[in-house]
Amino acid sequence: MSNISSNLKYLRKKKGYTQQQFADEMEIKRSLIGAYEEDRAEPKYDLLKKIAEHFDLTIDEFINETINDKWAPKPKSQGSNLRVLSISVDQNDNENIELVPVKASAGYLNGFSDPQYIQDLPKFQIPLPALRQGTFRAFEIMGDSMLPIQPGSIIIGEYLDNWSDVKQGETYVVISKNEGVVYKRAGNKFKENRELKLISDNKVYDTYAIDADDILEIWKAKAYISTALPDPTPEPTIETLSSMMAQMQKSISQLNKN
Repeated sequence: MSNISSNLKYLRKKKGYTQQQFADEMEIKRSLIGAYEEDRAEPKYDLLKKIAEHFDLTIDEFINETINDKWAPKPKSQGSNLRVLSISVDQNDNENIELVPVKASAGYLNGFSDPQYIQDLPKFQIPLPALRQGTFRAFEIMGDSMLPIQPGSIIIGEYLDNWSDVKQGETYVVISKNEGVVYKRAGNKFKENRELKLISDNKVYDTYAIDADDILEIWKAKAYISTALPDPTPEPTIETLSSMMAQMQKSISQLNKN
């Protein structure tokens, strides 16, 4: 549950606004301020952003922190993404999953923070519970560095707000100034003022590192879509059968000893 209602009421009073005065500042009806403060409604994204910025807060702080006389903002660090993420929503105010095709990857580096660019991307929704709570984006990948995931597959990633949550061994879509859009496995935990090591599952490709200052966004891989169906399991070879027989004989010998 968010803290929007209590935080809004506290911050408004601390600044000395009446509900009408603050409504005028936000260019909305006074009744909406009352509804927000009484937890009968929640502001939509654009207004939420406007309110948070008015009080010099991030959206995350405004929604999730309990703001009172004892509260102090947390120090901002390299491991936290401090900008506001641009998203698009459907007619019911549900977040879309925007698709970044390969052809749009280069433009994404310049347009990722532009609401109009994000709005113009292809978008869709998937009615699965695991993809309803959070902010998701889909990226088409090329190349064979992450086999068995095939070139042309679409990785659906969940937006990672705090980069210190990167976990070694898990896969991410990393957006960086020099490398662009890449899908890799994290080779280390992300720490402030350090590099992030990126590993390919296809061992033909070398591991490399990206400086923290080069990274723009990180998306944790949650699912993928592919039109490349897996090949059938190959017939066992003589070597495989021999190995299986040897293992069976070893197991039988162990049973006889017992």
